[in-house]
Amino acid sequence: MIIITISQKLKNKNKHFNFNFKIWKKNFRKFQLFNKRGSRQFKEQQAKNPEPDLFHKRGVRNTGYVDGDKFIMVPEMVPELIVPNLSDCQLKPYVSYRAPDIKQGEFTAEDLFNVVYAPKIAKDFQEEKLNEDGSPKVPSPFEKMTSAEAELKAKQTGTDLFCSKD
Repeated sequence: MIIITISQKLKNKNKHFNFNFKIWKKNFRKFQLFNKRGSRQFKEQQAKNPEPDLFHKRGVRNTGYVDGDKFIMVPEMVPELIVPNLSDCQLKPYVSYRAPDIKQGEFTAEDLFNVVYAPKIAKDFQEEKLNEDGSPKVPSPFEKMTSAEAELKAKQTGTDLFCSKD
C-alpha cells in the first residue's frame, strides 16, 4: 500500500514534467563562491579558528590586525576620503570632445633647472653676488646643504616639488 501511494504521488508530481528536458553537467569550479562553501559545522569551525588561505577578501583592506584569536581595530587603518572644496572653482567638470588637443613635451632636467635654479643664478649675477668660480657669495640654506643632508631631507614625509614654500 505504501508503494502504491508513493508511485501514485510520483505520477501526479511528474504530470507536468517535460521528459525531453536534458540536464547538463555544471563545472562549479569556475563559479568562485568565496566564503559561501562548506557546511554549517565548517563555517562555525572557521569562525573559531580561521584559516587565512580559504577566505578571499575581494580586495578589501583590513582595518586592524589579528593578535592570537582577537581582532584589534586600528583607527589609523580605517580608510578616509579627503575631498577638496570646489565651490569657488571656475572649471567645469565636463570637457567637450570639441576642445582642442593640448600637446606638451616631457618635463626634462633642463626644464627643472630653468624653473628651480636659473632665476637665483640670474639674480645673483645681476647683483654681482657670485665668486670668480661661479659659486654664490651669500649661499641660501639649500645651497649650504651637503649631498647627504639633501638626501635625508628628500626622504622625509611631506616633501614634494609642488608643496607650498614656507
